[in-house]
Amino acid sequence: MEKFKFITKNNIKILPKSPGVYAFKQGREFLNAEHSRFLTKSRFLYIGKASNIRERVKNHFQHPGFRDNLFLNLVQKVGYLKTDSEIEALILEANLIKKYQPKYNVIWRDDKKFFYIGITKENLPRIFITHQPTQIPPLSKRGGTRRASPKAIYIGPFVIGRPLKLTLRFLRRVFPYYTSKTHTKTPCVYCNLGLCPGPDPDIKEYRKNIKYVISVLKGKRKSVLRTLKKEMKFLSSVQDFEKAAKIRDQIRALENVFAHAKIFKEEKLMPEKDWSDIQKILQNLLKTKKQISRIEAYDVSNIQGKQATGSMVTFVKGMPDKNFYRKFKIKIEEKPNDIAMLKEILSRRLRHIEWPFPDVMLIDGGKAQLNAALQVLKKYQRKSVLKSAKISVLALAKRKNELYVENRKKPILLKILSRPIFNLILQLRDEAHRFAISYHRKLRRKALIGY
Repeated sequence: MEKFKFITKNNIKILPKSPGVYAFKQGREFLNAEHSRFLTKSRFLYIGKASNIRERVKNHFQHPGFRDNLFLNLVQKVGYLKTDSEIEALILEANLIKKYQPKYNVIWRDDKKFFYIGITKENLPRIFITHQPTQIPPLSKRGGTRRASPKAIYIGPFVIGRPLKLTLRFLRRVFPYYTSKTHTKTPCVYCNLGLCPGPDPDIKEYRKNIKYVISVLKGKRKSVLRTLKKEMKFLSSVQDFEKAAKIRDQIRALENVFAHAKIFKEEKLMPEKDWSDIQKILQNLLKTKKQISRIEAYDVSNIQGKQATGSMVTFVKGMPDKNFYRKFKIKIEEKPNDIAMLKEILSRRLRHIEWPFPDVMLIDGGKAQLNAALQVLKKYQRKSVLKSAKISVLALAKRKNELYVENRKKPILLKILSRPIFNLILQLRDEAHRFAISYHRKLRRKALIGY
């Protein structure tokens, strides 16, 4: 594994604009008893990946989020490793996190577990993604008893699920594999898409392809390509041109995936000036001088109290931060009581003191919902942890888009506010509704099929 190239944090402008992995390292002068337990193996604070290393690192310092502020003052050096592709950056990040165990990569996952790729040790191995590197998807039942799951090997940890799923999807096009234990006697949909080996594969060939997938996921792509090229050359020399052509296509597909696959979602930030203008309007609306950057929006979804769910979405400086989206399965009795459900959601949210507190809470509803939110907030603000958190509350009634503001007797019609505020409030409300209803539908589907 290559070693990081380090620069001082004052020289970020010389970082490459290519895909790769970056690392923040602590200076020895900052070491203290509190950090020593985490820094026995290295002084790495955080390791991340990016499609553009320079822009991603610059973003940490110029637009620091809550989590960045925990360690940026400790950073002395910034390291980087360029890669040829985003997929290689994803794989390299996983290997480096496993090797160095950076403090802030670890503690940030307290409420969200890492992802791992599992490959079962069966005659026809299957590949799956899991949060638990000890759990394997259960096999089918026979005679009313569940057969023991086979053993598996695990590759990881990976930080984010979406790029990992896309990577496996691309690799499956090159080396088709199974995700389930059994296969129908006829070709399935995935067979027609070239993603599945079919009902009767060549076992030796299939197992060889799985080894290639494992090698690629461990960062040995070049080794796999060399092996494939040697095999293609040998098959051509013995005039087995059909198999040689098949391997040639695999080589081209693998090279194409790594050259062109885009798996990272670019973070789009609102220009600082735009947010500054919006913040001033919000401060005037809420009659506060406190800086506003973090807004949370809440919604409830249910049908006559059945399968009731709640959502919390988080926007920072006008942009969604999906690392802090949360969903709640309502625990109160199944009856249509939106106020009680809202109180439950807010109470459960405020008990999570490890989540950064918002500057503003936006509630879906009218005057009754606003008062309910204020009651819950007042109850929890008696506690020392929340005393210093000055949280303002807004509520948006759907029917006429009336915005209720704490300490104001009459609501404000949203349409008379400036366009940036109008758009932001609606976007927050709609995103909270989308997130709540998607979870509600998922619970309904589970209830219908009985598990």
